[in-house]
Amino acid sequence: ARSQWEWSDWARSQWEWSDWARSQWMKLVHFGQPTMFLSQILSLGKWVPLKTSVEGVSLCQHVTWNLLPFSHANTSVQNFTTSDLKYTKAQGIRKKKELSEKKLTRYFVDQRKVTVFGGRGGDGTCTFHSEPRKEFGGPDGGNGGDGGHVILKVARQIKSLSTVMSLYRGNNGDSGGSKNCYGRNAVHTYVMVPLGTVVKEDGRIVADLSSHAEEYVVAYGGLGGKGNRFFLSNENRAPMTATPGDPGQQRVLQLELRTMAHAGMVGFPNAGKSSLLRAISNARPAVADYPFTTLNPHVGVIHYQDFEQIAVADIPGIIRGAHRNKGLGISFLRHIERCRFLLFVLDLSTPEPWQQLEDLKYELEQYERGLSKRPFCVIANKIDLPESKTNFVLLREKFKQCVIIPVSALTGANVEELLMHLRELYDGYLESTQIKGCVPVKW
Repeated sequence: ARSQWEWSDWARSQWEWSDWARSQWMKLVHFGQPTMFLSQILSLGKWVPLKTSVEGVSLCQHVTWNLLPFSHANTSVQNFTTSDLKYTKAQGIRKKKELSEKKLTRYFVDQRKVTVFGGRGGDGTCTFHSEPRKEFGGPDGGNGGDGGHVILKVARQIKSLSTVMSLYRGNNGDSGGSKNCYGRNAVHTYVMVPLGTVVKEDGRIVADLSSHAEEYVVAYGGLGGKGNRFFLSNENRAPMTATPGDPGQQRVLQLELRTMAHAGMVGFPNAGKSSLLRAISNARPAVADYPFTTLNPHVGVIHYQDFEQIAVADIPGIIRGAHRNKGLGISFLRHIERCRFLLFVLDLSTPEPWQQLEDLKYELEQYERGLSKRPFCVIANKIDLPESKTNFVLLREKFKQCVIIPVSALTGANVEELLMHLRELYDGYLESTQIKGCVPVKW
């Protein structure tokens, strides 16, 4: 029996038996007659499997078949392989699925409509004091707690309104209790917003949050109700009155960012704006060979050696008549309004690319007067194509007074010159804001 039940070092390492099962095992080995069959031992669940494999299962089946009588062999093997093997299956570490680039994309949100409700106050309680040998204990109902406010708080770590939800409800206060116990005031709800957030209500500005840790209460919580102890007076010694808590304030607000990014890339669809943003930053907007690939703005950050950071926004494509709400319409012209300087991206592979620049300036001027006169530079994209070089010479002749930078977002040609000129525009923006006495927006 000992030779039949002798396990190899490998098999012994695969299984760990409890003390009870090990004692049954030793009786089986020393006395030659099993006190219990292996299937009965396993069915009691007093063993702890560490790990197993197909090779280990086949070895256990072989040992069991040789040891037990023929009448019990089929039963023991069947019990071992069907009922007990499912508990001994090795549990490997689950690997998380790698997210696609589309799911990893984070859109930039610079405006959000928010509905806020303040917390409701707790109700007051109507109770009377009860104590032995004290017949007239008097009223002892406590007041309810106040409802929680909904507060906007500025955090410099947040850059977008994408984390702001469309509905916020404040916490309700607790009701009062007997023995003059007051209800607990509710905890306030804080909503974190980026620097430069403008709060509007019915089209008018009600708050401009421009400093770190600044707070603004957008919805006040209701006051707690009064218990009957509050109404105790010389005229009324046993008041039965208790008031409910007041509801919180309700408002519908529009949150907007005063500055979306330092630079905004403006161009027609398929001009290569998203590819260019990929080339100069770590942003990963979608790139495809069909128009209106970008339906939401993306913001990429350029890092310089002196630790300055410039935010560049990829604005969805603009078409002729956008100021009349054609195409993606006015909503995306608003994104350009929140950029400090502009980058006009032209597609040199199209015939007459200079006409694109004139049309873009016209659309901006029709939307808001003076918008096209902000500091800007012209980026002539797709210079690597054969027909682009001829168009670039003609473009430079027509706009001699403008700064035109030929680049290729595909090959990365001349991207360094573009980054240097972006830094010049950014330094000019810092100087102009300091002259006006304003605080420049830093990323």
